[in-house]
Amino acid sequence: MTQAAFQNILILGASGAIGGAIIRILLQSSATQKLFALSRTPYPSTDPRVTSVELNLESDASLMEAAAACEIEGGFDLIINTIGILHEGETIRPEKGLKDLNPETMARLFRINTIGPALVLKHFSPLLARDRRAVIASLSARVGSISDNKAGGWYSYRASKAALNQFIRTAAIELAARRPQVICVGLHPGTVRSAMSEPYLQRYTKNEIFEPDTSAAALLSVVRELTPAQTGRVFAWDGQEIQP
Repeated sequence: MTQAAFQNILILGASGAIGGAIIRILLQSSATQKLFALSRTPYPSTDPRVTSVELNLESDASLMEAAAACEIEGGFDLIINTIGILHEGETIRPEKGLKDLNPETMARLFRINTIGPALVLKHFSPLLARDRRAVIASLSARVGSISDNKAGGWYSYRASKAALNQFIRTAAIELAARRPQVICVGLHPGTVRSAMSEPYLQRYTKNEIFEPDTSAAALLSVVRELTPAQTGRVFAWDGQEIQP
C-alpha cells in the first residue's frame, strides 16, 4: 500500500459536516476496504464497506465499547476524530470577555473538545496498524494556538483546543516510543460552512469559507503526506504547521 491510500478507516463524528464529507470522499476510492462510521446516531449507508457504530463521546464506557466493536484484523490505517463543539442551543456561546465566563459552559466545552478526544486516543490508538504507517488525527483549531492569539475572546473554545493540542503532543511521544510508524496529529479544517460555524460566518469573506467537501479533501491530502517525523504537531488544511 502506498502512502496515498488508506484501506481500513475509522471516522468519529460521521454525522457531522466534516466527518460526513470525509467519509463520502473515502468511499469514492477503490483503495478503501473497510470504513467504520461512528456517531451518536446510526450512520446511513448501503455501502457494504461501511460499518456504523453508535458512540457517546462523553462516556468512557461508550468509547471502550465502541473501540471493542471496531477491532479488525490488521488494524486501521487512518483514524480521524471530527467531533467538537463551539456553541450549543441558546445557553452556550463563545465568550467575548471575562465577564462571560461560566463554569458549566467551560466544563461542557472541555468535555467535548478535550476530554473526549483524549479518551479517543486512549481507546482507539491501540487499534492502529502495527506493521505499517498509520495516522490518528483529531480536529483542532488555529485559535487553539497560544502564540497566534492576537484577538482574544472565545476563552473556553481556545483553551479547550490548546489543551487538546497538548494531549496530542504528549500521546505522540508515548506512541512513537513503542510504535515508530504511528503519526498522531491535530488538524485545523479552516472555516467550514456547518451548523457549528453558521452563526459566525458573517465575520469572514466568501473566499475564507470552505464547503465541507473542500475542507475534507484538503485534510485528506495533508494526512496522506504526513511522515512519522511530523507526529505530535498540528497542521492546517493547507499543510502549514500551526505553532503552539
